[in-house]
Amino acid sequence: MKKIAIVKLSALGDIVHAMVALQFIKARFPNLQIDWLVEARFADLLRNNPDISNVLTVNLKAAKTNKRAIFDEIKTVRDYARENYDLVIDAQGLLKSAMTAKLLGKNVAGFDKNSIREPLASWFYTQKIAYAYDENTIDRNAAVLSQPLGFSISREDILTKKPFLFFHPPHTNFSEFLRHDLKNIIFVIGSTWASRNYPAAQFVEIANTLKQNCLVIWGNDIERQTAETMATQSSFIRVLPALNLNDLKALLSQVDLVIGNDTGPTHAAWGLNTPSITLFGCTPVSRVYQTSINKVLKSSSIVNPRKLNKLDDSIKEIKPIDIVEMVNELLQL
Repeated sequence: MKKIAIVKLSALGDIVHAMVALQFIKARFPNLQIDWLVEARFADLLRNNPDISNVLTVNLKAAKTNKRAIFDEIKTVRDYARENYDLVIDAQGLLKSAMTAKLLGKNVAGFDKNSIREPLASWFYTQKIAYAYDENTIDRNAAVLSQPLGFSISREDILTKKPFLFFHPPHTNFSEFLRHDLKNIIFVIGSTWASRNYPAAQFVEIANTLKQNCLVIWGNDIERQTAETMATQSSFIRVLPALNLNDLKALLSQVDLVIGNDTGPTHAAWGLNTPSITLFGCTPVSRVYQTSINKVLKSSSIVNPRKLNKLDDSIKEIKPIDIVEMVNELLQL
């Protein structure tokens, strides 16, 4: 086998959870060409990774609102297929990713119908991997990316992983924001659903208790406005400018700790071996690995991984003092 393509289109955190497999694939097959097909808006997350030969991009999201654009995307994928991949692995498990993978190559691997979010997707696969849907997300990604290649990635492998997010020198001058006399702590305040977000007022309480350099990142105007309000309520909070994915990776590699919701930037900290605390309410803690430096706090609600309750705002139950105590332990304050 000389060439494979991985299809993992989105989102940021999901891509991070799959990328961990790359270093172990390359260790086993050092001469293997590994290309990765991804939505264009997430491509910079993959760039500069020495284990990826080519980052291939599509814009399937745009095709949702512009039906004509789907034909352009099909042509793009068919052009990529000229590489004649020996194997294509769909690590996403959706109909759109499965169909995209089938356009990319004839020999396609993915999860079987009992292990997948959209069971019909498995119809497109020639190799089918069984791995329960409610198992750890990172283990599932490792399995679907390694088993079609004839080997397995162990939990111990993942626990001793090397950082796997890479970047070029950032455009943003972080020296204006990072402190040498205080611990630098990132607050990740946004996510895809409001119910997944830890309350801004409780982040402020944490900052005022810790009295460290707390930096807030944001991804849209609503989050920016929330961050700016937080900064008016604590002298220990500063709002960072808009960051592209390269600069986000560079920043996360330089800070002492990331505290945030179950969302991409918090998971990226794990990918960089940066200490983190991930806060869970309506989503399952099985999405992450807990390590000596990567911790989680979960509300009391019980989560069904196959049917998430977007009205479950129990994340607000997590007490700021519990987070502060975990920070003190991690940073030895």
